[in-house]
Amino acid sequence: MIFKGVKYQFSALPWQYQGKGAWIFVSLPMALTSEIRNLFKSEEEGWGRLKATAQIGKSEWKTAIWFDGKSQTYLLPLKAEIRKKEKIDLKQPVEVSLWV
Repeated sequence: MIFKGVKYQFSALPWQYQGKGAWIFVSLPMALTSEIRNLFKSEEEGWGRLKATAQIGKSEWKTAIWFDGKSQTYLLPLKAEIRKKEKIDLKQPVEVSLWV
């Protein structure tokens, strides 16, 4: 078994950034953000980036979460490949497993 880090699970509604690139994200719940920041803030890289592994459905991928100062939460970007494989709809919450 490969150790991936501390596991977090949550459900969130995907949303689309309205700026350049129009990325799709899910925002981590505030309680999880507080816990992750308390435990891992010292490991953040530039722009509040924190390496992670994410899983939605059967798709698992290496990624990062970014701390967004405006919303005071971490954001998980959802790549087009994952959205397509898992048939992610912006109107339906997704179940996320995240290892930090």
